[in-house]
Amino acid sequence: AAELRGLTTMAQQFENLVDLCEKSCKKFKDRELFGTKTDGAWKWNTYGEFEQLVSDFRGGLASLGVGAGDKVGMIANNRVEWAVAAYATYGLGAAFVPMYEAQKADEWRFILDDCGAKVAIGATPDIYKKLQGLKDQVPSLEHVIGLEEPESDDHSYAALLKKGAASPKAAVHPKDGDTAGLIYTSGTTGNPKGVILSHGNICSNINAIHAIFPFETSDRSLSFLPWAHSFGQTCELNAMLSMGCSLGINDVVENLVGNLSEVQPTILFAVPRIFNRIYDGVNKQMTEKPGFIQSLFRNAVKNRTKRGRGEDVGVWAGMGISVADSIIFSKIRQKFGGRLKYAVSGSAALSKEVAEFIDALGIEVYEGYGLTETSPIATANFPGNRKIGSVGKPIPHVTITIDNAVTGDAKHGEILIKGPNIMQGYHNRPEENSAVMMEDRTFRSGDMGFVDEDGYLYITGRIKEQYKLENGKYVVPSPLEEELKLSPFIANVMIHGANKPFNVALVVPDPASLEKWATETGKSLGDVTKSDDVKQLIQEELKKYGKSFKGFERPEKFVLTSEDFTTDNGMLTPTLKLKRRNVLQKYEGALDALYK
Repeated sequence: AAELRGLTTMAQQFENLVDLCEKSCKKFKDRELFGTKTDGAWKWNTYGEFEQLVSDFRGGLASLGVGAGDKVGMIANNRVEWAVAAYATYGLGAAFVPMYEAQKADEWRFILDDCGAKVAIGATPDIYKKLQGLKDQVPSLEHVIGLEEPESDDHSYAALLKKGAASPKAAVHPKDGDTAGLIYTSGTTGNPKGVILSHGNICSNINAIHAIFPFETSDRSLSFLPWAHSFGQTCELNAMLSMGCSLGINDVVENLVGNLSEVQPTILFAVPRIFNRIYDGVNKQMTEKPGFIQSLFRNAVKNRTKRGRGEDVGVWAGMGISVADSIIFSKIRQKFGGRLKYAVSGSAALSKEVAEFIDALGIEVYEGYGLTETSPIATANFPGNRKIGSVGKPIPHVTITIDNAVTGDAKHGEILIKGPNIMQGYHNRPEENSAVMMEDRTFRSGDMGFVDEDGYLYITGRIKEQYKLENGKYVVPSPLEEELKLSPFIANVMIHGANKPFNVALVVPDPASLEKWATETGKSLGDVTKSDDVKQLIQEELKKYGKSFKGFERPEKFVLTSEDFTTDNGMLTPTLKLKRRNVLQKYEGALDALYK
């Protein structure tokens, strides 16, 4: 089994998240931290103002009896109050337990009860009311706080800030092994699992980022990945706060592109689905340009990709890149605010073609790998150590081992991770802890991958997603689906075939692309799921974008649905990963009918 050890150097050393907040707020007191859009205008809080809010709310929580070992639940999308509540909780030695507004009340109830929450904070009046209704069902829950309730309500955010300002409470500094928070992950079956992360776990990740990828204080992000997830929480919120950067907080996804142009970020933290949309959107725009522009664009992308791989492209190609950059690429970057330098992708594997495409636009792509259980970063590409298509090398103090015995494959094996980033365990799940945690605290990731000759890790799928066809061939569906989604006509797709003679697919056609295609070809769409013309088109797209698949991997038949996979209908997780069991629950009959 291959073994890779991360660097041992460390830059800034934070002992806990309270230490991080105090040092940053003191060092960057007058710098802008959080930006919020209100009535069409962006208002920015400084580090100094944030420190005062944290102090006041810490006093407010203390007045409710919150102390060491207690749990504070939070149901809110990204907002300034989310960060205030988190850091106020840490300063009392309590643990922060974030949840999503989009989750159902039953899940909130389960999580609050499972972790033994003493306090629950609700973002909206509706959530506040629902949480009050859960108090009888959660014995540990003593207090419910409403972020938007009037100051006259003793359990409003405003009232507690006022109370804390009048009776301040000094911050405690948690120890390395003290719990910072529980992040509940949605399992494939049953109730979500609470991943216990200590201050040492999370700070080991922050310290590693300082060592390999320090940002500048002028760097800014537009935050839309949920902080309730470990990627957004550690890599964006905590890491950027630790370096004196600023974060504009996106309101709704529909406003993302417009807000990018206003906030003018230098860094974009996103998941592959977002980068796929950029890839798709730019390519669609190019099809409407004159032939000369299309040719210049394609050649420049191809040659810039070659140059990125270290290949010589020659003088003429170099001139073509320069011309394309000035009249095409620069305008594309301007739509993202004009200052975007870095695109950081995580949470799932990013298609190499999409990564090279974004990189060719003049936005450097850095992909990393990890899980909530690893706080989350385990490996990363970083300046001077970057290979597109890989998820990088182990971060400082982390060791990666490939266990080939699990897969029986000489190259691909299960990725094992060891380091200070490994969780304390799953809350109240001893059997599941035993299943993933080895005796020396090496973590079994459940992910498949391999390490190349230069020490870069590549992800090839989830072991639990892998299935066997009737002919004994193994299929890992997620990388195949990512390839097919590069088609402008395929908005989403799920490949299915466990214990079947061949693969089939559930395809969500892209409505905008179909409308344009129908107009250009004179077709009448009607119900796209029953249109023979649409079926023929999708058949051709599956063949075109699946040309690199092995014969047994290609879906031989498919069924169409006009309902996209979204978080609202439960088909996607909050970080936009496919919930296969939920999709199968609804469409298994239609997929199985393809075999008859």
